Amino acid sequence: MQLVLDAVPTPGIADVGYERVRELIRERMAAMPPPPELPRVEDRTVAGGIPVRIYWPVAEPVDLPVVVYYHGGGWVIGDLDTHDVTARSVATGVGAVVVAVDYRLAPEHPFPAAVDDAFAALKWVSEHAVELGADPARLAVAGDSAGGNLAAVVSQLARDAGGPPIKFQLLWYPATLLDDSVPSMTENADAPVLTTADTFAFLELYLKGSDPAARPATLAPARAENLSGLPPAYIATAQYDPIRDDGVRYAELLRAAGVPVELHNAETLVHGYVSFGIAVPSAQEAVAKALAALKAAL
Repeated sequence: MQLVLDAVPTPGIADVGYERVRELIRERMAAMPPPPELPRVEDRTVAGGIPVRIYWPVAEPVDLPVVVYYHGGGWVIGDLDTHDVTARSVATGVGAVVVAVDYRLAPEHPFPAAVDDAFAALKWVSEHAVELGADPARLAVAGDSAGGNLAAVVSQLARDAGGPPIKFQLLWYPATLLDDSVPSMTENADAPVLTTADTFAFLELYLKGSDPAARPATLAPARAENLSGLPPAYIATAQYDPIRDDGVRYAELLRAAGVPVELHNAETLVHGYVSFGIAVPSAQEAVAKALAALKAAL
């Protein structure tokens, strides 16, 4: 992990600004090798204008599980291309149709635009699952970081709305509390990839004038008054991550509400490790463990 971090320095959004970070990510994506081939990948616009990318693990899908995937990036950076390899890994690792959602980003589109897009896309996938060669009764949500936040949020929204029925939620290092008093915020204040300052810089851009103290459950899902009746969850955290304890605390709260949860903390890894799987064996192992749990659930 350290070799990769030394080779590919990651300037923080708090230091260089979100526009420069977006540029750097595009430059790095252009230098990456081609992603693994799949039988079929298709870009569409759904639910009134939300771009998605759909991945099929087989040429002729019938009654496959379906996973709605939300990318990370602090609700400010990231898109279908930055997480293309991750979405392909989910499709092949789980044997599922994967629908990756290109939700609107802040600060151009602040909270709750991302939540609105995330939930609208989820409903579209449920309604069109059969058309996609998928089984709507085997629908899961997954996401990393801000995407993990959105996956947790839509799981609560779906429960409260009486659907779509979600069978499982896979949350990679999700932002759930957004509270600087948890120990990991201090322990990992200057961690690689994401610092505590970066975390709150992202949050400020996402909220863009909204009151951060309010923190409704659609922003901080761990603050929901009722967590019972939610889908079983696999929550993955990284030891060297300022929001590590967000995932740990959410797992504790879900368990207390009677929700089955498996929590896995990657003791040698950092925030964003899902994207390092190609180069870091321990990251690859951690990703494989999460995908095995998702596959078993579906």
